[in-house]
Amino acid sequence: MDRANGKNENRVRGAVKLVLFAKVTAFFVMVHLVVPVLRLLGLRHAASRVSAWLFRRWARWAAWVLGARVEVEGTPPEPPFVLVSNHLSYIDIMILASQVDCVFVSRADVAGWPVVGALVRMVGTVFIDREAKRDIPRVLDRVEENLAHGRGIVIFPEGTTSDGSSVMPFRPPLLEAATRAGLPVKCASLSYRTPPGCDPASEVVCWWGGMEFWPHVIRLFGLPGFTATLKLAPDSIRETDRKKLAVISREIVARQFEPLPPGRPEMEEAGRSPPRARS
Repeated sequence: MDRANGKNENRVRGAVKLVLFAKVTAFFVMVHLVVPVLRLLGLRHAASRVSAWLFRRWARWAAWVLGARVEVEGTPPEPPFVLVSNHLSYIDIMILASQVDCVFVSRADVAGWPVVGALVRMVGTVFIDREAKRDIPRVLDRVEENLAHGRGIVIFPEGTTSDGSSVMPFRPPLLEAATRAGLPVKCASLSYRTPPGCDPASEVVCWWGGMEFWPHVIRLFGLPGFTATLKLAPDSIRETDRKKLAVISREIVARQFEPLPPGRPEMEEAGRSPPRARS
């Protein structure tokens, strides 16, 4: 009976949080409409600053709604920069944006997500079709354009999400933007912890493999809270070869990464089958 009551409590908590999250996001989408007005008035620099400020405030409010406690080690970089990070969940964007002024390179279908999709489109997210290599030159041009305008760019070079047991190899193509711009690359690592008695973060925070989106959202929002640890490496990497850059940056991220405890065997199997790309 206690277990059943606990599940019902999680469902109610999750429903309340989801509604509040949608309202907070919708509010920031509406407020963000001031940005195109500023652009029409010729105030492009002001528009960019307001957009970045609103995105960061949304991320902080969204993290609060979810009950996320964000622990930060290191100093966030000042734009322009290229920051690489491991990738565990769709909420990585929210956690990073709450601490760092940046634009993300994200999977293309995020643009169509309810409510959130509208916001990430508005703030200048660069969308990529990872199934089409011919899309990479367009994305690199967009990244270079953002860097030239003094913005910070966050890239997830693993190209997909994982269960948090390790950091997967980094893919080099998008790192070419840093080599072209002559910018050093910053490194960050993300990890998550759930409270005692709750399902492990590898099951309920990480979104990977064959996990379905909405059932995962309901479980995540049903948590009483969780801890996100963001570690920002103090050193930068300057490398002209994107393949070497991928290897070196991955080593730095892996060195400071805190592996997540494994989930239950049946959840591990559910996550692995069928495999599905996340980004």
